[in-house]
Amino acid sequence: MHCFAVPRAVSQLLLCGALVLGAAVARADYVWLSPGEAGTAVAEAGLLDGERVPMAGFGEVDVSQGGEARTALAADGDRLLVSGLQGDGDLRLVGHRATAEGALMYYQAKLGRQETRASLDLELVPTEPGGNTFRLMWKGNPVSASQVNVTTSEGWSRVLRPAKDGTVTLSTPFPGLYVLELTAKVNGSATVDGKKYDDVRHTTTLSFVVQP
Repeated sequence: MHCFAVPRAVSQLLLCGALVLGAAVARADYVWLSPGEAGTAVAEAGLLDGERVPMAGFGEVDVSQGGEARTALAADGDRLLVSGLQGDGDLRLVGHRATAEGALMYYQAKLGRQETRASLDLELVPTEPGGNTFRLMWKGNPVSASQVNVTTSEGWSRVLRPAKDGTVTLSTPFPGLYVLELTAKVNGSATVDGKKYDDVRHTTTLSFVVQP
């Protein structure tokens, strides 16, 4: 049994349950981050290669860079614009929303692959800075995913299967934005704002840009 730590920005989110990674979970919407103009990044929801989900429907969103909170968030249509970024530290986001079907989706996203230590509950981290081999971490401990989905801004997609040590390795044959995504289900319930949800899912993404 695992109990989820409650992020600062979603303090009313209470979760406790076992994380299901071995069983196949249907592909779900996710949130990903991409670089914007200088000092900015963009957060989008839905599918990189499909329909978008307006981020206005999300609960409170928490963004941090290098362990420091970034509160400069602004709506940009269906997206969120993060500003005031400095340096090359990886950018992280957490948020949640309830779906029309009554499921609670808990989102975690990271932009960058320089930091090899996880700080999100569910996070893909490179085994070396800037590397193409990644390990899935759950509450700071390595776990093995059944698969990791990869989509790029150029329409190229792959499904990665774990090696014996639980890591996944990705080739980056062309330039563009790469988004690695995984969805896991929680065997347990969650209560948000006094409402109980029996269907609780986590999604996590890792995105980075490969230059020409």
